[in-house]
Amino acid sequence: HVQLVESGGGSVQAGGSLRLSCSASRYGTCMGWFRQVPGKEREGVAFIDRDGGTTYAESVKGRFTVSKDNAKNTLYLQMASLKPEDTAMYYCAADLLIRCLPGSWWWSSGDFSSWGQGTQVTVS
Repeated sequence: HVQLVESGGGSVQAGGSLRLSCSASRYGTCMGWFRQVPGKEREGVAFIDRDGGTTYAESVKGRFTVSKDNAKNTLYLQMASLKPEDTAMYYCAADLLIRCLPGSWWWSSGDFSSWGQGTQVTVS
């Protein structure tokens, strides 16, 4: 398992930006961000494979950027042009076996073995 701790959530006005951080005890083969609102399933937002390839949900393409700092063992989610519908609890996730190569999004939340505690993002 990977220990994950998120930070950086908060409240922002529509059109604003936030950056989420996820400090990891080690890097997984696939790491990424999910979000969840009450009463709905957890949905995938953005992912980065161990080789650096990225995958985004259609709803955030062009607005969100996932990246990692290998030296700091930290995963980031830079969110821009935020919309009220981006309001959710955001979770960092990692796995030590699966790959999330761009071009073939096959994974879901059940495929990840490690999760952070979540950080709330509210856009008004």
